[in-house]
Amino acid sequence: MLSHSSKYAIKAVLFLAIHSDSEKKVMVKDISDPINVPQAYLAKLLQQLVKEHLVSSVRGPKGGFYLDDQNMNNSVIDIIYAIDGEEKLNACMLSLEKCNEEKPCPLHHILNTSRNDILSNLKDRTIKELAQDVEAGHAFLPL
Repeated sequence: MLSHSSKYAIKAVLFLAIHSDSEKKVMVKDISDPINVPQAYLAKLLQQLVKEHLVSSVRGPKGGFYLDDQNMNNSVIDIIYAIDGEEKLNACMLSLEKCNEEKPCPLHHILNTSRNDILSNLKDRTIKELAQDVEAGHAFLPL
């Protein structure tokens, strides 16, 4: 359901949520190894998230990426939409272009309720909440 790019972006944002703030910026090279994402690929993802105002950045010798309070209050779905767009999560699970409520694919009614629940949960969970789960030991992320 999630692309590799969205997974990488979520891991990077969670890394920043735990390891950065407006006083402590983090460079791409310091994020890529712990979350196991190539630097160049990660840099492009983070630039896209900066463009969408989901991550903050500062250029220069003391620059890098970080999350401010506003960034921390974004939902997980915001990251996914910024990377993949809304269409990806709402696409047919069999990749049929014309699948919809009026003309459903064989899996549509089976999966649609579950997908809606997942989307609702992703909209309701903030980056801050996920980071708190990791810091409290309720969730695992290699950082």
